Amino acid sequence: MKIRHATASDYNQVWDIFSAVIQTGDTYVFYPDTPKSELAKHWFADYMTTFVAEEDGQVLGTYIIKPNQIDLGNHIANCSYMVSPKAQGKGIGKLLCEHSIQFAKESGYKGIQFNIVVSSNKKAVELWKRYGFQIIGTTPNGFRHATLGFVDTYIMFKEL
Repeated sequence: MKIRHATASDYNQVWDIFSAVIQTGDTYVFYPDTPKSELAKHWFADYMTTFVAEEDGQVLGTYIIKPNQIDLGNHIANCSYMVSPKAQGKGIGKLLCEHSIQFAKESGYKGIQFNIVVSSNKKAVELWKRYGFQIIGTTPNGFRHATLGFVDTYIMFKEL
């Protein structure tokens, strides 16, 4: 497994992952029917860095890292991660998390903040906790879950 910067040639494989992940309506804020034309602004914008986890030419996971805020708040990173449903349970999320923490440190960030972690996404919450992220806030009913209705979301933070 290799994690590397994403290139334009990864766009379609990243779209396949992005589309599959958001269609469930249970972990990400994007509408399940978000069109492919919007991937550029959500995952390949100029102000973010995009990585992919690749094995044998197949992109199995991806993440973005960007400043959480502009100007005087740009020393804290924000990340989003997605793993192909076909590749879940193989430790790819862990590898992406480890890589993002190292990249954030090397880039001079002082912390990483996740602004919205869906509380019912227990696997993600536990993974982030294992890597030292703490829940620092809760937004009551902050997410419209496709099957559970309104559920809380967490703000999670890790100091670097």
